[in-house]
Amino acid sequence: MSESPAVVFVVDDDISVRESLELLIRAAGWQAELFDSAQAFLARARVLAPSCLILDVNLPDLNGLDLQKRVAAERTEMPIIFITGYGDVPMTVQAMKGGAVEFLTKPFGDEVLLNAIRHAIQLSRNALDNELEMRMLRDRYSCLSRREKEVMTLVVAGKLNKQVGFELGISEITVKAHRGRVMEKMEASSLAHLVTMAARLGFGPGIKG
Repeated sequence: MSESPAVVFVVDDDISVRESLELLIRAAGWQAELFDSAQAFLARARVLAPSCLILDVNLPDLNGLDLQKRVAAERTEMPIIFITGYGDVPMTVQAMKGGAVEFLTKPFGDEVLLNAIRHAIQLSRNALDNELEMRMLRDRYSCLSRREKEVMTLVVAGKLNKQVGFELGISEITVKAHRGRVMEKMEASSLAHLVTMAARLGFGPGIKG
């Protein structure tokens, strides 16, 4: 996903702004998709490619700050760059607290915007890579048997094979066999690697896999 061509979405009700941004974005080598309202943008299906959203604060239907909340909940891999003809401190604070990577007041220099886009696309790329890694990790975990999950939970909690066997009522040799299959199925190179995987999957004290 992260190797796909990057897409820059623009939501602004001013056609002249949309057209000038499209030229700038395409000249920099990115794809551009333009929308004149928040609802038109929301009707666009999620794109599984590095992306960012250039968003005007003042829109005819749903305003930019409200759209930001929707994007933050539904399209977590899409950073937002706000642009506005006028902005005040409370508006800027709200946007930045909502996770915006930049808040630009018109007029702004092309290079300022391009740098913000580059940064946002890299953040998006990282988020997509992490999402793919998590999906693969969950898939590997789902391939474990119930007993293997039990063994993994106890092993990453720091239990020795003998302790795991005692708790599960199985022999130490059986624990070793299950543990080996867990390492193989999870593609873990070491116990530390397995512990890191478990932490990413949300394992914690008292949590059974």
